[in-house]
Amino acid sequence: MEPGNIVEYIDRQKIMCAVVTDVKKQRLRLLTENDREIKLSKNRILHKCETHLELSASRYKLVENLKKIANKREALVKHVDIKELWEVLNTEQEWIDLATMTEFCFPDNFSGDHEAAVVRAFFKDRLYFKFDNNRFFPNSEKRVEQIIVQLKETERKKQIIDKGGDWLKSVFAGCVISDSLSGDRLEFVKILKSFYLFEKESPYYESGKAMLVRAGISPDEIFQLLVKLGVWNENENIELYRYEIPVFFSDKAMKKGTSLAASLQPISAEEKRKDLTMLPLMTIDGPSTTDYDDALSIEDKGDHYQLGIHISDVGHFIKKGDIIDREAIIRGSSIYMPDRKLSMIPSCLAEDLCSLKAGELRPAISIMVKLSQFSEIIDYEIFPSIIKIKRRLTYHDVNMVADESKEILILHDIAKKFRQKRLDAGAVQISLPEVNVQINENGEINVNRINRESPARMIVAEIMIMTNWLTARFLAEHNVPAIFRSQAEPRERLYKQNKGTPFQNWMQRKLLSRFVLNNKPEYHSGLGLNAYVTATSPIRKYFDLATQRQIRAIFGLEKPYTAEEIKRIILLLAQPMSCVSRIQFMRNRYWLLKYLENKTGQKEEAVVLYKRQNNYQILIKEYMIECSLPLSSGIGLKPQDLIQITIQHVNARKDLLCVFMG
Repeated sequence: MEPGNIVEYIDRQKIMCAVVTDVKKQRLRLLTENDREIKLSKNRILHKCETHLELSASRYKLVENLKKIANKREALVKHVDIKELWEVLNTEQEWIDLATMTEFCFPDNFSGDHEAAVVRAFFKDRLYFKFDNNRFFPNSEKRVEQIIVQLKETERKKQIIDKGGDWLKSVFAGCVISDSLSGDRLEFVKILKSFYLFEKESPYYESGKAMLVRAGISPDEIFQLLVKLGVWNENENIELYRYEIPVFFSDKAMKKGTSLAASLQPISAEEKRKDLTMLPLMTIDGPSTTDYDDALSIEDKGDHYQLGIHISDVGHFIKKGDIIDREAIIRGSSIYMPDRKLSMIPSCLAEDLCSLKAGELRPAISIMVKLSQFSEIIDYEIFPSIIKIKRRLTYHDVNMVADESKEILILHDIAKKFRQKRLDAGAVQISLPEVNVQINENGEINVNRINRESPARMIVAEIMIMTNWLTARFLAEHNVPAIFRSQAEPRERLYKQNKGTPFQNWMQRKLLSRFVLNNKPEYHSGLGLNAYVTATSPIRKYFDLATQRQIRAIFGLEKPYTAEEIKRIILLLAQPMSCVSRIQFMRNRYWLLKYLENKTGQKEEAVVLYKRQNNYQILIKEYMIECSLPLSSGIGLKPQDLIQITIQHVNARKDLLCVFMG
């Protein structure tokens, strides 16, 4: 390479012609056909020919000559028929050098300009040959077909970006879109939704980003754009899409559920199922509950009490591996949100056939507990049964008669004594009010605090914990693997028994160790119990259904899961159960923030939790919701301080809650 050489290089996917004006080691100084002076590494040169330009000529003359050379080479490109060359050469599957390829194209006589024309032609058309510096390799027929498909797809994507971007721009500008979302527009919306939900993880990220750039729309404006298009509503639950939660059951699952409900045979007592229809069973649930999977009975036998906990035998209807079971394990659990419920199994089963409806015969798994008159457990028995619910009570109903109903007084005493037994064993009791958010028929948001220590709530909570503990003992005694829960000691204990302040209770929850699932029983520190499973909600939770099946197997009602199958269920449910918890938390928070959007300027009492670098983390007591409080100059706060704050700004969609010292 020397001064005066004519060279070509690639700049922004275009071949440029230039003359070398200076050479310094591996760097070249060039004057280009566009009258620019640039420095370039030698390895960037695409083609060099022996033709020289006299550098003594004026700069204007040099540029004019370069333009003429470039135009001449472009004219020669038209004489290069790449497809025809490929049809002749593709069977060889060998590299062909530039000189040989140029001779094929210009057999009579060729120069550096002809070589440059060949390079330009093959640079523009990559369909038939692989191009590597100054040599060429013919693609196979299969590879050519693949490239044609790729080129068509690239062109299709470009058209989508162009058309989609222009359409979105007109929508955002407020132009009337009279046509429905169909054809290309459906695809535009699909790209936009995926981009919004999954961002860089979206398979349409690049297309979506390009569409938005063309439309002049920022990513922050996508949600409102989709609302404007009628794709989503203002309160759309986008977490369902983000976590890809199935909202509907397949046609096969619905058909199976309907068939089960329609073909139900009369249930009667048999050798393996005891008749308990004479017991005065009651359900205790919230007023909006529609799926009842547990019931209680209590009898005063004079010298002892007989407590019955009766769990709907869902395994009687849903068999392992059938279509409903397969879709249930994908869901993992029913999802309860202020504005919606997504059942783990079809509603014709969850709210009818499997539900403990008043006055209906139902198969159950009953846990009968014998207690002393001091509410101490003497013995217990578990067996399949047939039951009939006599009364359906709400928490409110129970609380209203808590001081006068003998049944409720006994149940409450049993619950209190069992809790104390757990506390004495080292259980960590978290006593905090629950903030319940509901949306009524008119779309209004109702927020109320629930006292989880009320008689009704304590009865249900403690007796269900007792049931799960006894079920775990029963399975362990029979050496049957199950989904046992355990928990290590908390990282720190902030109080003893149940004597903690609201602040300590809130912070103690943050210090609890994560629970662990295994197929063998281990100690559960948080509950103060030596073994624990969940078995009382088989309609709502797959873990509970799997546990129930192991109990059924002990009585010969079905084949048990093996230890390996139990481990597999634990692994399969890890992801869906994590999503369920996240969605329930986020949706409840969303509607609570939506409620607070109308409370700006309102003063509230809060407790300081801890200090960060630039703010304090506080808990608004009325709504049991955490938020940040900016540091105020001259005001020093410490954990547990009670303060008054004013709600400044709330945006539920952006998960934003701003407050300042009131």
